[in-house]
Amino acid sequence: MKNEVQMKGKFHYRLSGWKYNTGLRVLLFLILGLIFYATLYAKLVPQVFDITLGMKSEKTIYAPEQIENAVATEQAKEDAAKRVQPVYKIVNLKNEVISDAIFDKLSQINADEEVKFDDKVSIYRRVIPQLISDLTNDAIKTLRNSGQYNDLLLEQIQLGLSDQKYPLPEEIYFKLPRLTKEDLADMRPVTKEIVTKLMNDQILDAQTARAKVAEVVNTSTLSKNTSREMVTEIARALITPNKFFDQKGTDDAKGQARGNMKTVYINKNDVLVKAGDVITEEIYTRLEKLKLLKDKANHLPQLGLGILCALLSFVIFIFVRQSNLQVKYNNLQLVMLVLIFVMNIAGMKIISLLQNFDYPFIGYLAPTALGSILIAILLDAPLAFISSVLFSIIASIIFNTEHDALFDFRFGLVSLVICFSGVFTIQRASQRATILKAGLMIAFFSMLTITAMLLMEDHFQQREALMSLSFATAGGLVTVVFVIGLLPFFEASFGILSPLKLVELSNPNHPLLRKLLTETPGTYHHSVMVGNLSEAAAESIGADGLLCRVGSYYHDIGKTKRPSYFIENQTNIENPHDRIDPNLSKSIIIAHPRDGVDMLKDYKMPKPIRDIAEQHHGTTLLHFFYHKAKKQAEEENSEKGIREEDFRYPGPKAQSKEAAIVGIADSVEAAVRSLRNPTLEQIDSMVTKIIKSRLDDGQFNECDLTLKELDKIAKTLNETLLGIFHSRIEYPSELTAKKPGA
Repeated sequence: MKNEVQMKGKFHYRLSGWKYNTGLRVLLFLILGLIFYATLYAKLVPQVFDITLGMKSEKTIYAPEQIENAVATEQAKEDAAKRVQPVYKIVNLKNEVISDAIFDKLSQINADEEVKFDDKVSIYRRVIPQLISDLTNDAIKTLRNSGQYNDLLLEQIQLGLSDQKYPLPEEIYFKLPRLTKEDLADMRPVTKEIVTKLMNDQILDAQTARAKVAEVVNTSTLSKNTSREMVTEIARALITPNKFFDQKGTDDAKGQARGNMKTVYINKNDVLVKAGDVITEEIYTRLEKLKLLKDKANHLPQLGLGILCALLSFVIFIFVRQSNLQVKYNNLQLVMLVLIFVMNIAGMKIISLLQNFDYPFIGYLAPTALGSILIAILLDAPLAFISSVLFSIIASIIFNTEHDALFDFRFGLVSLVICFSGVFTIQRASQRATILKAGLMIAFFSMLTITAMLLMEDHFQQREALMSLSFATAGGLVTVVFVIGLLPFFEASFGILSPLKLVELSNPNHPLLRKLLTETPGTYHHSVMVGNLSEAAAESIGADGLLCRVGSYYHDIGKTKRPSYFIENQTNIENPHDRIDPNLSKSIIIAHPRDGVDMLKDYKMPKPIRDIAEQHHGTTLLHFFYHKAKKQAEEENSEKGIREEDFRYPGPKAQSKEAAIVGIADSVEAAVRSLRNPTLEQIDSMVTKIIKSRLDDGQFNECDLTLKELDKIAKTLNETLLGIFHSRIEYPSELTAKKPGA
């Protein structure tokens, strides 16, 4: 890539190339908005079809949501009503009272000797039917006054009694006057007993019950044939139906059966119309109700969805624009951010396909926190928190099963809680085991949130609760699996150096570090010391201390190519630079950053580590060899000029705070190590001199270190060196206490 960093005046620089192209950055945010739109479109905007009544459907159409099947529901209600048996009411008409009234009248008239026989016959022919009718009407009136019987039932009772009235045979009226007082006394209890006994049964058809009277009379105590005949006929006249059809009760029962019948639904994704089916009026009405007809389509949801997606994308844009993250300028990292969003949303969409009315809470299984954790590890924790809010909004839409609302707060709340808990747990993660811990925390807080919601609703079912909690637990474990699997992919593909990767690279068993230790032990010790200094300095100004430490371990790896030419490795050996030309010495020394970068590339080390190795010397001057070369030229009276530029490192200058800090720490450690008995004043003076020298030399022009930060770095380095060289430092009080020459 050509000239990605171009100078533009002192302390300013600008970036070029596709990785830093503003137009591409805007396009990526637009793509993110389109991804939101495409993801939520099917959930918020119903699909429409070009269909007319009577045509054949070209496509199989599925229900976009659960709706009532009005025809099937009505048919089910009618079937339920048909299965209802007719309702009958049992009515106690107290016919035994009529029996006593008849015998009272018979006893009265038969005992009156002044009434002629023919008159008695006429009286009985008129009075007995009238007596039965009056008493029956009184009984019906009593039923009406009780308020327990509806008018239709009372009419049915009156009609039934009228239709099934038993007319006494004519000859009975001629036999009744001949009954003696004793006959009537014998007949009265038998008649009453027979009527009471038979009327205790449920009688719908009186004729059937009347057929039993003769048999019962024959088993009675009556001995006279005439008495048995009279009792038989009178009892038959008093036997009436007592079971009547209740039309209103039957209608009410059918209405209750209709009301108890559950509504028949067309479930989401059920087939509404098969390809090739004729569009009937019923189907057309159903499609119209669901707003699936193209000519009836409402385009306002599309506009609303577009505004919502623009707002979601704008939130990310504003946050990134106002941050100091690399993703603000680096389009490669922005591509990674968009890819994380795509993968996270895709995971939610896949789980939502499994969601149905048997498993409505399977949405808790979705690894919603996956994106938040990856962003926290690979980019920035605050950005992960903002993304968590967006993931929660999207989850509340994707997993929404309530069609009377756009969002399901249950899935949104659980998603927000698990995303936040995942980001909190994974911050400053230094081991892969931290990811497992994050998964357990996600499962725990997800279950806790679900339990809280279930308890507040106070009407949950055991099966519903167990399914929700099981899916929540599994969701935490699924998240862990995907994070562990995807993290190396993002680290390798986008050159991201996560804290977890840095900790792995700091392992002393890494081949390059083992090579450094075995072949150049002096350089290894120097690198460890530089790591301690640079980490403390970086953390004092909010830079990446872990990157500085690990970068320091590898910054001088190029010295392993010619270890004896570097002073820290010259133990008990002659310095080879004493015998060679300064130009050759210069070439060997300034080659070690380039050699280190080549070695790091061979081992596929991340670019930030390579940048520190390449930039930690910047374009600083090799003072010793420069002055040696000048002195040698003067002694030889050489006309060849010695140029300062020829004795400078090739650079580039430090492009990041971390590279600059490692460079300062590298120089400071080497300088302080050269002091035999360093004092506080010497250390402070040395640190200040080195930082000022690099500042004056323009070594910090291409990174964003401020003077205030340089001052903090100087103070931190002094404090750290005080701890490292504490036993060797001579304090001012000790110096004044010593005698001269001591």
